Amino acid sequence: MSIRVGIFGYGNLGRGVECAIKHNPDMELAGVFTRRDPATVKILTEGGKVYSADQAASMKDEIDVMILCGGSATDLPEQTPELAKWFNVVDSFDTHARIPEHFANVDEKAQESGHVGIISVGWDPGMFSLNRMYANAILTNGKDYTFWGKGVSQGHSDAIRRVEGVKDGKQYTIPVESALESVRNGENPELTTRQKHTRECFVVPEEGADLKKIEEEIKNMPNYFA
Repeated sequence: MSIRVGIFGYGNLGRGVECAIKHNPDMELAGVFTRRDPATVKILTEGGKVYSADQAASMKDEIDVMILCGGSATDLPEQTPELAKWFNVVDSFDTHARIPEHFANVDEKAQESGHVGIISVGWDPGMFSLNRMYANAILTNGKDYTFWGKGVSQGHSDAIRRVEGVKDGKQYTIPVESALESVRNGENPELTTRQKHTRECFVVPEEGADLKKIEEEIKNMPNYFA
């Protein structure tokens, strides 16, 4: 019997999950759920169904696991606990500082409904966290450093697009060269996340938007830029 998988949210991550399902013969796509007009969403799976997000609860008996593919800034903190009332859920929540809070919220709803909730199992936190764990277990006297980029951060880009007055936005993560060289030279420096990276934001504002307000809100966004 195949595992019936629902996808909640259909952006880059949702499409990636759909592709993964196609490569796993013991899984089948039960449906894609979107906040957009379902008629406007074209998916890769021939014959696959697209539903309104509001229809999800009514399909609780037709889905074994719901994979949530929204953003960590505002989507997953609300969606994962809510959907855990009806489904076994998996998400890739990656706001590190808020993981204990998110765990507690999802755990409460999953315990009440008798479902399983698996959170923060994307890349970092997630599979890359396991890579670090294995490396630290093998090199017990070593010290690990994580540098990202140069490249676009999907999560941070999503966060700045949620700011009022922002039409579109991209955030590029750029390693600080001096920090990178210090690590490569074996100096084992103590570095904060801020000391390791520069985050460049490129924003397209809505017409007539308050540019100063947008700038201040981005710079002072907790857990992202502040």
